[in-house]
Amino acid sequence: MAVGVFDLFSIGIGPSSSHTVGPMRAAAVFAEELKTSGVLDGVTGLRVDLYGSLAATGHGHGTMTAILLGLEGFHPELILPEEVEERLATIAATGTLQLAGAGDGTGVPLPYGVKDMVLRPLTILPRHTNGMTFTVSGADGGVLHSATFFSVGGGFIVREGEEDAALKELDESKKELPLPFRTAAELLGRCQSKGLSIGEIMFVNERAARTEAEIREGLLHIYSVMEGCVEVSLKREGLLPGGLKVRRRAPDWHERLMKETQGQDPDYRDPKYWQEWVNLIALAVNEENASGGRVVTAPTNGAAGIIPAVLYYALHFAPGMDKATQTDRDDVVVKFLLTAAAIGVLYKEQASISGAEVGCQGEVGSASSMAAAGLAEVMGGTPQQVENAAEIAMEHNLGLTCDPIGGLVQIPCIERNAIAAAKAINAAKMALWGDGTHRVSLDEVIVTMRETGKDMSSKYKETAMGGLAVNVVEC
Repeated sequence: MAVGVFDLFSIGIGPSSSHTVGPMRAAAVFAEELKTSGVLDGVTGLRVDLYGSLAATGHGHGTMTAILLGLEGFHPELILPEEVEERLATIAATGTLQLAGAGDGTGVPLPYGVKDMVLRPLTILPRHTNGMTFTVSGADGGVLHSATFFSVGGGFIVREGEEDAALKELDESKKELPLPFRTAAELLGRCQSKGLSIGEIMFVNERAARTEAEIREGLLHIYSVMEGCVEVSLKREGLLPGGLKVRRRAPDWHERLMKETQGQDPDYRDPKYWQEWVNLIALAVNEENASGGRVVTAPTNGAAGIIPAVLYYALHFAPGMDKATQTDRDDVVVKFLLTAAAIGVLYKEQASISGAEVGCQGEVGSASSMAAAGLAEVMGGTPQQVENAAEIAMEHNLGLTCDPIGGLVQIPCIERNAIAAAKAINAAKMALWGDGTHRVSLDEVIVTMRETGKDMSSKYKETAMGGLAVNVVEC
């Protein structure tokens, strides 16, 4: 089917969906091809070329190490953080990569490491700035197999030469959906003609590929990983890796919040502290992401904290949730994520969720818009109010640049998630106080975001050539 909820919300490792998850996924696909094509045993040489943004900010984003893991056959949605650390330590100590061996010694051992990758930051391939080419050769030096991939945001990858085929496949699969949509206008039209909410439209389409039980179980699992990410993050202390000496704040903030509410029911959340809790969840998720931990791309890693933070608000501070049963809470999670995904589809169809392509408006802006829609729906909004909430949130993230210091997904990324989560909540509340009518449509804002991204100078699009990335001296 077309882009679905489990495409937009997938499990991976930090710190970046486009610079870590996507490259690892592409490398794993290449490794699998070596096995299935029968050329693996004859491989004696390996070359990896990274282009554009991948080369410019790859060290800070963990691109090179992610590719090493992918070449060993690991997939981002399956590998655990402890496996990441173990395999990278072994590769560094031995200087040997187990090509297509998934780290179990069954692959072809090659003397290869991060230092052997060829970086071409000033070379931008036509399809996308996040390009990478994998090439293997035999004993005679001849090329046995080569492939170029593009990491187009949110962990999605596209192979060179298959763009047209992929688009054709997407169009054909979309026709098979019961209620296909590409624009917000089409989505609202579906809601009106069928008498369904935005989340219900998305659910009907998901049913084309999965049972109701599978969808529900899958979404609740996604949220459990989000919760687990927060729990792990709250136990980590000290500095984030990478050299910026950014101190983890989530553990201290959590301790302070618990002291502020001492003596209260542990399941109760005082409304007076709603924003502090939202900030905490967003910071915790993104600190874990910056550590290379296990996160949910939502819809990207750089924006991974926004939807969990706003969903936390929905579960703890939305009207009536203090009396909700576990089943009620699960229903909220499912409805929220389905609605958010429907809005995410619009950004994937009409624009981009890649910071290297359109700036951070495509990552944090899209996530804020998706979260606002999810919250508006679970708080009883009409389809028009939900669309309005999504529009408000993106409208006030337009022009957001992607200029992380040192190429690390830390400054300004971590705080930006907390700010954008609050924006999403405010956008939902503003929309719910209206009747759904508004002057600027969500489609118009999405197109504007896309055009703004095209006009934005490349130095503000994840290249470490402008903004905070060059104006702040690294310590």
